[in-house]
Amino acid sequence: MRIVIVDDNKTNLMIVEKILQMAGYKRLVLLSSAMELYDFLQLDAPDPAEVDVDLILMDLMMPEIDGIEACRTILATERFTDLPIIFVTAMGDSNKMAEAMDAGALDYVMKPINKVELLARIRSVLRLKQEKDLRKERDKRIQYELDLAKQVQLSMLPGPIQKEDVTISAVYQPSFELAGDLYAWYQISPHRYGVILLDMMGHGISSSLVCMYIYSALKDSITSLCDPEAVMIELNRRMNQLHIDSLINYYFTAIYFVLDTEKQTIEYVNAGHPAGIAIVDDEVKLLEEGCCALGFFDEIEVTKGVISYERGARILLFTDGLSEWLEEEYEDAKVKLISCLQEEGMDPAALLQRLQPSCELLNPQKDDICLVMIATQ
Repeated sequence: MRIVIVDDNKTNLMIVEKILQMAGYKRLVLLSSAMELYDFLQLDAPDPAEVDVDLILMDLMMPEIDGIEACRTILATERFTDLPIIFVTAMGDSNKMAEAMDAGALDYVMKPINKVELLARIRSVLRLKQEKDLRKERDKRIQYELDLAKQVQLSMLPGPIQKEDVTISAVYQPSFELAGDLYAWYQISPHRYGVILLDMMGHGISSSLVCMYIYSALKDSITSLCDPEAVMIELNRRMNQLHIDSLINYYFTAIYFVLDTEKQTIEYVNAGHPAGIAIVDDEVKLLEEGCCALGFFDEIEVTKGVISYERGARILLFTDGLSEWLEEEYEDAKVKLISCLQEEGMDPAALLQRLQPSCELLNPQKDDICLVMIATQ
């Protein structure tokens, strides 16, 4: 426990020092000005060392730099944002004391010093600092665990596919440490591919955990059932198995389709998701057929859409984070996306990079952004 005492009056320094020593505080630093305090804290050092300080007791009225200015300067330094400061002053001006508290001090003690009052205020402020330190340590631990969970989450996402008959790739730009967007694709047979993009309600840990639960069901559902209608019904059943408190109705939107490069067909279901864009034989088609979002009802009615192509197909799936992000810049986000998709050779990362610079200036990203692009050869 180290306490720094700052006062330009040596007698006041000695009085406070004796009071604290008698109360059992042994690690005391006595300074006579704000400049000495700055030097001790290494405020101007280019590469400051760690300074062990738990509390500053500081006079309000000091020459050159007064306590209020010193308080603002210290607390504005990132290393000392939470450092508690108590003013010890003879000034009784209530406006000045209000200004001192507005500068960030936690408390003040009037001179002549009442020993009982000073020690009580010190104990109170140090308890508060201890609680803050414990909370910061807990937050640091939680952040570490969130970072680890994020790495696990990202590691589960599939890598791109580039084969003779199809190319599948994606770009994912989460707005939070843990996100509720998820994509996956599986080769069902030599010429059939199941592709899904889903968007879980909400953000953070709870949405991510629900998302991972659904992810655990994806591979079996897609590879065994294959058919888009059957897969969506199964995922809705899995979602309802969670038995989540009815006050928090978790649900997700999704688009799932089966691409058959031999039969040249795209069979899909859209479960309340932004319509995917397909360019087939130079004609634009929207993937709109389907059902409601999954998780709302025990039983759902599903309608499957089927698109055939002859010369080739390019498909873009995206979450609403992208369309909402584009709204401020483009009158119709879908028109802009179609225009980009029509450019041969553009992948999801290039598409997002094309859109990103102007959008970020007008409308910073508030939601997860995910794009999945599929092109037949």
